[in-house]
Amino acid sequence: MTTEEQIAQFRQTYATLRAEVGKVIVGHEAIVDGTLTALLAGGHVLLEGVPGLGKTLLVRTLGEVLDLSFSRIQFTPDLMPADILGTNLVMEMPDGRRAFQFQKGPIFAHLILADEINRATPKTQSAMLEAMQEHQVTAGGELRRLAEPFFVLATQNPIDQEGTYPLPEAQLDRFFFKLLVGYPTGPELTEVLNRTTEDAKIQLNRIVTRDAMIELQQLVRQVPVASHVKDYAVRLVLATHPKTPTAAAIATQFLRFGSSPRGAQTLILAGKVRALAQGRFNVSFDDLQAAALPALRHRLILNFEAEAEGITTDQIVQQVLKDVPTTVEAASA
Repeated sequence: MTTEEQIAQFRQTYATLRAEVGKVIVGHEAIVDGTLTALLAGGHVLLEGVPGLGKTLLVRTLGEVLDLSFSRIQFTPDLMPADILGTNLVMEMPDGRRAFQFQKGPIFAHLILADEINRATPKTQSAMLEAMQEHQVTAGGELRRLAEPFFVLATQNPIDQEGTYPLPEAQLDRFFFKLLVGYPTGPELTEVLNRTTEDAKIQLNRIVTRDAMIELQQLVRQVPVASHVKDYAVRLVLATHPKTPTAAAIATQFLRFGSSPRGAQTLILAGKVRALAQGRFNVSFDDLQAAALPALRHRLILNFEAEAEGITTDQIVQQVLKDVPTTVEAASA
């Protein structure tokens, strides 16, 4: 298959996935695009929004249209790490002897829905760290590989609600995108009512198999990125590091810590997916700018002054995009 044919196939698959999800999910086009981008880049997604906006429904719908094993974990304050990873149980063997046998937990699936992840205690949240980064878990005294591809799609309610535990920065950094789910518009809410209060049955088709998903991810990695585009991604991330020679003024004023290197990796990979989805085999500045908010918003840590003045990380990222020129030549002009 030629490169042109691979690009055309990728674009068609992306459009088909988007349309299939749209059979169930009303509106939220940016959220659907962001989630598909992360999946095709091999990353995890954190969906944040108040209850009732369709976060869990979106993930369950993706589980139906992707021909991958799907597992849901409902995070609660009494959930234990073993409830996620699995544990050794005493089992009776055919010869009558008893021995320990490892029983896999729900983490051993391709697509994991971590529902209301911030309702679990930090101890339980930490059970996800190794799985999300290394695609493996240490359970039952052994190192166990997870199925590939492996995705975690987590939902959380805003952290100011009662009974929640803010995710630690180390875990937030492992999410490829953080997507903010907003309220539907009037027409969208009307369509939601039409679909959910009437006797309408929606038939979803499975679009992408496991092998096809791996091939799509490999194609994303093959998209070339020009050196000046990579340099722009680097300068965007460096501009978020406060009190450094490369820092943007707003970062120095309102941030305690800037983005980790994962932020730059996310910008590049998300740019590659966006380029392929639009039928291109090269990444542009626009591709990086489109990915900046979901890629960086959860990787910036505000200082006290920002919290006191109500400054958000989105505002900082938007200002950084304005302050950082696309080329070094433009910066020196």
